[in-house]
Amino acid sequence: MAAVLSVYVDLALGLVVAFLLLSLLVSGLNEAAVRVLSIRSKFLWAYLRDTMDGAGPKGSWLPAKVLDVFRAMPFARDPRPVHDDRPAPASAGELPEAGTGASMINLLYERVREIDHAKRGRTSIAEIPPARFAVAVMELTAENGDVEGFLARLRQMNSPLYGHLKGVWEAAQGDLDRFRRGVETWFDGEMQRLSMLYRRYVKWVVAALGVAVTLLFSMDGLEYAKTLLRDNAYRASVTAVAGTGQGAYDELKQLCTGGDPVPCVTETLSQPALVKLMGQALVSISIPAEGEPDVRWNGAAWWERVSAPSHWPGFLLTYVALLFGAPFWWDVLRRITGVRSRR
Repeated sequence: MAAVLSVYVDLALGLVVAFLLLSLLVSGLNEAAVRVLSIRSKFLWAYLRDTMDGAGPKGSWLPAKVLDVFRAMPFARDPRPVHDDRPAPASAGELPEAGTGASMINLLYERVREIDHAKRGRTSIAEIPPARFAVAVMELTAENGDVEGFLARLRQMNSPLYGHLKGVWEAAQGDLDRFRRGVETWFDGEMQRLSMLYRRYVKWVVAALGVAVTLLFSMDGLEYAKTLLRDNAYRASVTAVAGTGQGAYDELKQLCTGGDPVPCVTETLSQPALVKLMGQALVSISIPAEGEPDVRWNGAAWWERVSAPSHWPGFLLTYVALLFGAPFWWDVLRRITGVRSRR
């Protein structure tokens, strides 16, 4: 009974580790693309431009559809302000006149640019603390008279921010401190909503990367499970041979094509199931016992696997597993192994 349980535990661990590694690869590719293309920063400043300046002549800065995000956000208009190394000026600056084409974003950026560093000539700020945003609004308010005057200027500019702040000001009942805290609470809620929208778009990116990784490695989850069980049975047979007599040794020689079983057993046990399957990727790397690593192009064999309908159920299993994400598989691995997370 214990031996059977050990087989299933080995199978579960092998599958979880494989899915965890591939999920980490998907997450790493997604994070690399986000950092290189500055997607988070562009997402934030596109929202701020829509909120403070309204839609531009080409429409909203923040794309509304998933395909628009993939097409416009990385490569089209860059909504971020130009980076400036200087500290924030002493004066917050007056709001631009309506119809001049000037942007409130530049005034906001002046108040928060101390936390910035250059990113190909543009700001790299991807998160503004709600308290800092509220202070920036109060600084702009003080520079433009009082709250009533500030709201009147926003209304003249047709800024969408007018409606939001007007509601906050009425709820504060003329109290400046309550108004500041209300602006902070409102902006915090907006950032949470924006984060939910961003995660919705990221799910589509992860789904696309999951397909690419599954096919690139031609990772057949069902075949991998069979290989794990076969390796377990092979190790059991080797252990049995080691504790028996010459007859079992002769049987092992027959399994190893009649040659010396020692190199055969060594080579087989040094190539676990995960290594065997990873070797069937489009580009595989093998590390021999001596010499340099060998990089091989497996285009023909890879295409034969990908185009074979018998592997498609296994590919689908792997793809669905990757959609759960690396945190899920790490949690499953901890539960199986008994490793406790350190907070």
